[in-house]
Amino acid sequence: MRIALSQITTVPDPVRNLATVREQTRRAADAGARLVAFPEATMAAFGTPLAPLAEPLDGPWAQEVRRIAAEARVVVVAGMFTPAADGRVTNTLLATGPGVETAYDKIHLYDAFGFAESATVAPGSQVVTIEVDGLRIGLATCYDVRFPELFRAHADAGAQLTVVPASWGAGPGKREQWELLVRARALDATLWVAAVDQADPAASGLPVPERTPLGIGHSAVAGPDGTVRARLDAGPGLLVTEVDAAEVAAVRRMIPVLDNRRL
Repeated sequence: MRIALSQITTVPDPVRNLATVREQTRRAADAGARLVAFPEATMAAFGTPLAPLAEPLDGPWAQEVRRIAAEARVVVVAGMFTPAADGRVTNTLLATGPGVETAYDKIHLYDAFGFAESATVAPGSQVVTIEVDGLRIGLATCYDVRFPELFRAHADAGAQLTVVPASWGAGPGKREQWELLVRARALDATLWVAAVDQADPAASGLPVPERTPLGIGHSAVAGPDGTVRARLDAGPGLLVTEVDAAEVAAVRRMIPVLDNRRL
């Protein structure tokens, strides 16, 4: 199946970001992609007060994403923020398009490197997968990539691919960690991992606020053997590539780590 990763730099204005989603989705559909994934915080960039912008899944921002996906006849996965019952927000992936309508709330919150995402964001608790053209796909968000258990839960649910939208914070060693973790999670669960980060704002010609996780780019697709099959650099770009479910089956026969688990 052909998929697309849209590496963009979002801004604080959700309406402007929708225009980018529309343009990128059309480009992905024209390239033959059946799914296009956008980064975490597609709705509005981090560093923006999130609670005033958060909308329910039946609100106008999500409805417009649904309209974009329906018109292009592709599945769109995009990061947004929805209200939580306790006054915080949830960091949500909306997955919508032909035959798909669901959402995933980020389970593992970014309370690391001096950040405290949990101060304003409530954690999710449900493992979520979708199916596109017979391919089972798990959903994960950014910091989730540090937790192999989630990716193995996707595999146990039948997933052959996990999509990981992110807004990966910059810093010493962070690019190396991002690239290593994407490959490691593919090997842990012997599935494809398609990780789409926000583009580096500096490479997009935008100001870079201090201590705000706005992304470093370097989106990548790793095969079930942990090798990188396609990648982008730091700047904005649309990565279109193929993933093959048959390769997952072949790798799992060769490296049956899921069957060999003892714990």
